[in-house]
Amino acid sequence: MGKRSNFERKPRDYYPTPEAAVLPLLPHLTPNTRYCEPCAGNGALIDHLSGAGHRCASAWDIEPQRDDIDRHDATDRLIGNIDCFITNPPWARPILHELIVHLSDQHPAWLLFDADWMHTKQAAPYLPRLRRVVSVGRVKWIADSPFTGKDNCCWYLFDSDSTAPAEFIGRDAA
Repeated sequence: MGKRSNFERKPRDYYPTPEAAVLPLLPHLTPNTRYCEPCAGNGALIDHLSGAGHRCASAWDIEPQRDDIDRHDATDRLIGNIDCFITNPPWARPILHELIVHLSDQHPAWLLFDADWMHTKQAAPYLPRLRRVVSVGRVKWIADSPFTGKDNCCWYLFDSDSTAPAEFIGRDAA
C-alpha cells in the first residue's frame, strides 16, 4: 500500500486503523475529547478512541461500513460543537491536501498518514497549519498479514487558528 510496495492498493485507501497506530496519539488528547471522524470507514478508529474514553460526536464516510456512520463526503461537510477532528484519511495527495484545509479551517484536525509527507515540497503550503507531529512508526494495516507497511507514519495536528510553531514528538523508547 506504500510507495515501495507492489501490492495492489485497496479502493479509496480503505485500511482500517489498528489500535497500535492510535496509542501514540492518546497522550495528546485531553480527557473526554469530543471529536468528529470524517473518514470513518468501518469505525475501527472510533472504537479505539471510545475505549480510551473519548466521545465521537459525528462520523461520516463516502462508503460507511456500519450503521452508526453517516454517508457524507468529508470535503463538503461542516460541523460545530467538537474539540477536533480525528481521522485516518486517504493518502492520495489531492484528497489529503483538500482535507487538511477543509477540516483545519473548522477545528484542529489530527490526521494519520505517512511520515515522509512533511519532508516534501508539496507539504510547504500546509506547514503553516501544522502544530504537532507525533511519530507512530510502521503500521500493520492488514491484521492477518505477517508484514507491516513499508512507510513510517505520524499523527499530524493541523490548526489554522494558531501561530504556534510545530512540535515534533518522537517515538517512545519503551
